[in-house]
Amino acid sequence: MNFGDFGAVTPAKTEELRRRIARLGLDLRLVEEKSVKGGGKGGQKINKTASSVQLKYPPLGLFVRCQRERSRAVNRFLALRELVDRAEMVLAPATSARLAEYERLRRKKHR
Repeated sequence: MNFGDFGAVTPAKTEELRRRIARLGLDLRLVEEKSVKGGGKGGQKINKTASSVQLKYPPLGLFVRCQRERSRAVNRFLALRELVDRAEMVLAPATSARLAEYERLRRKKHR
Protein backbone atom coordinates (compact mmCIF):
# COMPACT_ATOMS: atom_id res chain seq x y z
CA MET A 1 0.00 0.00 0.00
CA ASN A 2 1.33 3.44 -0.80
CA PHE A 3 0.42 6.44 1.34
CA GLY A 4 -0.94 8.49 -1.58
CA ASP A 5 -3.76 11.02 -1.69
CA PHE A 6 -6.71 10.85 0.67
CA GLY A 7 -9.02 13.27 -1.13
CA ALA A 8 -10.96 15.54 1.24
CA VAL A 9 -8.74 14.83 4.28
CA THR A 10 -6.74 17.85 5.47
CA PRO A 11 -2.94 17.81 5.05
CA ALA A 12 -2.49 18.29 8.80
CA LYS A 13 -4.35 15.05 9.54
CA THR A 14 -2.39 13.09 6.92
CA GLU A 15 0.90 14.46 8.27
CA GLU A 16 -0.06 13.50 11.83
CA LEU A 17 -0.90 9.98 10.64
CA ARG A 18 2.40 9.79 8.74
CA ARG A 19 4.29 10.74 11.95
CA ARG A 20 2.45 8.08 13.97
CA ILE A 21 3.28 5.42 11.37
CA ALA A 22 6.96 6.41 11.42
CA ARG A 23 7.04 6.43 15.24
CA LEU A 24 5.58 2.93 15.43
CA GLY A 25 7.84 1.64 12.64
CA LEU A 26 5.00 0.15 10.59
CA ASP A 27 5.90 -0.97 7.06
CA LEU A 28 3.11 0.12 4.73
CA ARG A 29 4.40 -2.22 2.01
CA LEU A 30 3.06 -5.11 4.10
CA VAL A 31 -0.47 -3.66 4.34
CA GLU A 32 -2.87 -5.49 2.03
CA GLU A 33 -5.63 -3.22 0.73
CA LYS A 34 -8.88 -4.29 -0.90
CA SER A 35 -11.89 -2.24 -2.04
CA VAL A 36 -15.16 -4.11 -1.73
CA LYS A 37 -18.83 -3.37 -2.15
CA GLY A 38 -20.55 -2.02 0.91
CA GLY A 39 -23.60 -3.39 2.62
CA GLY A 40 -26.29 -2.49 5.07
CA LYS A 41 -28.38 0.66 5.01
CA GLY A 42 -28.01 3.02 2.07
CA GLY A 43 -30.04 1.35 -0.63
CA GLN A 44 -29.03 0.45 -4.15
CA LYS A 45 -26.13 2.91 -4.41
CA ILE A 46 -24.12 1.42 -1.54
CA ASN A 47 -24.70 -2.09 -2.84
CA LYS A 48 -23.33 -1.20 -6.30
CA THR A 49 -20.20 0.83 -5.53
CA ALA A 50 -16.95 -0.52 -4.09
CA SER A 51 -16.33 2.32 -1.63
CA SER A 52 -15.72 0.12 1.40
CA VAL A 53 -12.04 -0.47 2.23
CA GLN A 54 -10.45 -3.48 3.92
CA LEU A 55 -6.91 -3.35 5.28
CA LYS A 56 -4.92 -6.30 6.61
CA TYR A 57 -1.55 -6.12 8.40
CA PRO A 58 -0.30 -9.74 8.65
CA PRO A 59 2.75 -9.19 10.93
CA LEU A 60 0.43 -8.21 13.81
CA GLY A 61 -2.65 -10.09 12.60
CA LEU A 62 -4.74 -6.92 12.32
CA PHE A 63 -7.78 -6.53 10.06
CA VAL A 64 -9.84 -3.35 9.58
CA ARG A 65 -12.88 -2.60 7.43
CA CYS A 66 -14.29 0.88 6.95
CA GLN A 67 -17.42 2.01 5.12
CA ARG A 68 -18.29 5.11 7.13
CA GLU A 69 -18.20 7.64 4.26
CA ARG A 70 -19.25 7.63 0.60
CA SER A 71 -15.76 8.38 -0.68
CA ARG A 72 -13.28 5.52 -1.06
CA ALA A 73 -10.34 7.88 -0.42
CA VAL A 74 -11.78 9.06 2.91
CA ASN A 75 -12.66 5.49 3.91
CA ARG A 76 -9.08 4.50 3.05
CA PHE A 77 -7.74 7.20 5.40
CA LEU A 78 -10.13 6.23 8.19
CA ALA A 79 -9.25 2.54 7.83
CA LEU A 80 -5.53 3.31 7.92
CA ARG A 81 -6.00 5.49 11.02
CA GLU A 82 -7.93 2.67 12.71
CA LEU A 83 -5.19 0.19 11.76
CA VAL A 84 -2.55 2.49 13.28
CA ASP A 85 -4.67 2.86 16.45
CA ARG A 86 -4.87 -0.92 16.84
CA ALA A 87 -1.17 -1.35 16.10
CA GLU A 88 -0.37 1.28 18.73
CA MET A 89 -2.46 -0.64 21.27
CA VAL A 90 -0.29 -3.71 20.59
CA LEU A 91 3.15 -2.14 20.09
CA ALA A 92 3.11 0.88 22.42
CA PRO A 93 0.32 0.61 24.96
CA ALA A 94 1.83 3.36 27.15
CA THR A 95 1.31 6.00 24.43
CA SER A 96 -2.02 4.74 23.09
CA ALA A 97 -4.71 7.41 23.38
CA ARG A 98 -7.41 4.79 22.88
CA LEU A 99 -6.17 2.66 25.79
CA ALA A 100 -5.97 5.77 27.97
CA GLU A 101 -9.61 6.56 27.11
CA TYR A 102 -10.66 2.96 27.92
CA GLU A 103 -8.85 3.21 31.26
CA ARG A 104 -10.50 6.57 32.06
CA LEU A 105 -13.97 5.14 31.32
CA ARG A 106 -13.21 2.01 33.34
CA ARG A 107 -12.22 4.09 36.38
CA LYS A 108 -15.29 6.31 35.96
CA LYS A 109 -17.62 3.29 35.88
CA HIS A 110 -15.86 1.77 38.88
CA ARG A 111 -16.74 4.82 41.01
